[in-house]
Amino acid sequence: MNYLKELSEGIEHLITASGFATSFRSPLIGCAAADDQVFTGIKSITHQGHMLPEDLLPGAMSVIAFFLPYSKEIVQSNLEAKKVSRKWAVAYVETNKLINDICLEAKKIFGEGGIKVAWEKPTHSFDKQKLMSTWSHRHAAYAAGLGTFGLNNLFITDAGCAGRVGSFVIDAYVTPTTKPSGEKCLHKKGGDCGECIALCPTGALTKEGFDRQRCYQWLLKWDNYYSDLPLTDVCGKCSLGKCSTTGY
Repeated sequence: MNYLKELSEGIEHLITASGFATSFRSPLIGCAAADDQVFTGIKSITHQGHMLPEDLLPGAMSVIAFFLPYSKEIVQSNLEAKKVSRKWAVAYVETNKLINDICLEAKKIFGEGGIKVAWEKPTHSFDKQKLMSTWSHRHAAYAAGLGTFGLNNLFITDAGCAGRVGSFVIDAYVTPTTKPSGEKCLHKKGGDCGECIALCPTGALTKEGFDRQRCYQWLLKWDNYYSDLPLTDVCGKCSLGKCSTTGY
């Protein structure tokens, strides 16, 4: 069975059947070995509390990652809005559910072959002091060859960075995806870009680094603003530059 092909078809079906207001472009899927050097060195890259694939699933052999790129309509709505657009806020809520549904679908697909699946929820599983995830879906996507990290501290794929990343772990071997040979971020490629810095409304993002606390306090403001929605600590302005819908 071609598990990744079946998973891709399953994701497309879930999106179509969801009835969500949020629209997406075609999803990307990749795979990494559980002992990839990204994971063996993850604690030094991120923090000591970061989990390894085997912490999620004893006997883990592969990590599957996927990227759900928002439609250009969703991106444009947030670019044009002086505040955070409601479409962007709703997309965040709906995509959280979609990511969990995708993992449940993966459990069903791989389970038919006797393969176990485990995952960490798509958001709000982080160290409250360091504001760093206990499982980084973006690093999983990097290990799985879906793209590279940008100056905006986001993950840039061939479909850009305006979207959401999810991942899960399985106890079977799937051939790893080849990692990209170069950077997707124009700034890291030596270009004069930095649009993400100009778009950041708080000054949390600079060429020298990223102030997580300042950014997070801004995100919480929008959770309060969209109080009729579930937890909506979002902004996304830094994902709306040249790399929003394409990787260079």
